[in-house]
Amino acid sequence: MRNHDRIKAFFTLLPSIVLLAVFVYGFIGNTFWISLTDWGGVAALAEEPVRNYAGFANYAELFAGFLGGSFRQDLVNAVFYSVSLLAGAIGIGLVLAILLDNKPCGEALFRTVFLYPMALSFIVTGTIWRWMLAPQGGVNILPTYAGGQPLRFRWLSSTDTVLQFDWQNLLEIVCFLLAAILIVWGFWLLREQPRKAAIRLLLPGVVLGGGTWLWGDLLPRALFMEEMHGLNLATLGIILATVWQYSGYTMALYLAGFTGISQDLRDAAMLDGAGATAYYRHIALPMVRPITISAVIILSHISLKMFDLIFAMTGPDNGATGHPALNMYLTTFRANEFARGAAIAIVLFLIAATFIIPYLISSYRQRRGGR
Repeated sequence: MRNHDRIKAFFTLLPSIVLLAVFVYGFIGNTFWISLTDWGGVAALAEEPVRNYAGFANYAELFAGFLGGSFRQDLVNAVFYSVSLLAGAIGIGLVLAILLDNKPCGEALFRTVFLYPMALSFIVTGTIWRWMLAPQGGVNILPTYAGGQPLRFRWLSSTDTVLQFDWQNLLEIVCFLLAAILIVWGFWLLREQPRKAAIRLLLPGVVLGGGTWLWGDLLPRALFMEEMHGLNLATLGIILATVWQYSGYTMALYLAGFTGISQDLRDAAMLDGAGATAYYRHIALPMVRPITISAVIILSHISLKMFDLIFAMTGPDNGATGHPALNMYLTTFRANEFARGAAIAIVLFLIAATFIIPYLISSYRQRRGGR
């Protein structure tokens, strides 16, 4: 009987499996194959274009070639977009959720107001914030209502850059960041499991910390001149609009988690002398840790798909606010460099996979462990 049910389930799922294999994984495989060719240029739109195998030349051009400088800056922008969205949306959403969890007057109204931006599309959000961040109006003229001078900051067209670094030193920077993450993780584990943490983290920490300069000396430099990248201040307007739109979403996630905590547990904590700060720090926040992980995964994925917001706010030709998704569109459909555009798509796919696959594996293990 059990085998009969399995056969029935298999044939029920078979059409979905076939469609998924063809239209998702098949197209991903085809995109990867195109990225390994030289499809592009004047003859790219021919009826039967010639596509020769070029290996990983397109990837080498993106990360180390002279013409790939714009993509590298867009990749740096994407990192800042992701970090700012995570910090801003999760931080603000958590604060709003804590405030609403204490049942203030007008809770339902505030919850609706905070969640409303999530109902808007990126195109609508981009259009609204483009008007609000106009140099001669919007946010810049707010001080005039209090008798002050208008602001002169160019939210979407600034050419100033901060936090600059040389692309040549990227390997050393990444290794230092990994070493810092290991150190913080090690301190956290030492509080929980001192002996086990020391064994697990001592060797990786030494390898990362001591081998950084060795790796940097052994690997050849791809460029022959310094190439400075950093946070362009023109991206602040886009970051502000994105955080505004998704803070309500994270607020709803956290509020649902706080609502799911038993009121008896909260009452018991209060009877034991725990204040509101201690309750959220030691009880509520640890219990909603899976929600935090889910929010990080979802927002990281969203930060890689900001094409429509950037297109609506600054247009496709503002290099200061570029994004790999926008670069992929311009490279593929404006420059007709289909192979290089496919390579950018694969890079974005791999970056998204680094966030999603570990989360899926962890969720699968938790489900298996709970059986």
